[in-house]
Amino acid sequence: MENTPERVAKMYALLFSGCGQATKPVWGEVFEAESQGIVAVKHIPFYSMCEHHLVPFFGEVELAYLPRDGKVAGFSKFTKLVDILSHRPQLQERLTKEIAAAIEEDLGSEGVMVVVTAQQLCMMIRGELALGTRTVTAESRGRFREDSALHQQAWQILMGAK
Repeated sequence: MENTPERVAKMYALLFSGCGQATKPVWGEVFEAESQGIVAVKHIPFYSMCEHHLVPFFGEVELAYLPRDGKVAGFSKFTKLVDILSHRPQLQERLTKEIAAAIEEDLGSEGVMVVVTAQQLCMMIRGELALGTRTVTAESRGRFREDSALHQQAWQILMGAK
């Protein structure tokens, strides 16, 4: 127990390391791929702290975007983005929205869809003890919001067979 306070302080520094970090620098160099199709990155693991109860929630992020002018970002940049945004006191709904906003605004995509599936520890350890319950939040922007066929295609890519 002697070193517990130091370990806890280090843990909380990591859990909240996204506070104050901007997302725009994450993207770095973008690449000319002349891609006109949907690009998806799936099964991005994350953990965050619920701002209501200060207990963890954790799960996966699925995302799809339409590159603007054929310019794409490196795949690892999406995991870094999720890491920064999840390492803040969060709500799952806000996390979903912030990921979508960063891809749309910072990367300049023509459309984006983000789906976050998570387990909320606050639901598991208090109240009805809803063990195994998962919550799903989704956000669509740009062409994925405007074009229902494109929306359906992205949804199928993200939520089809896992």
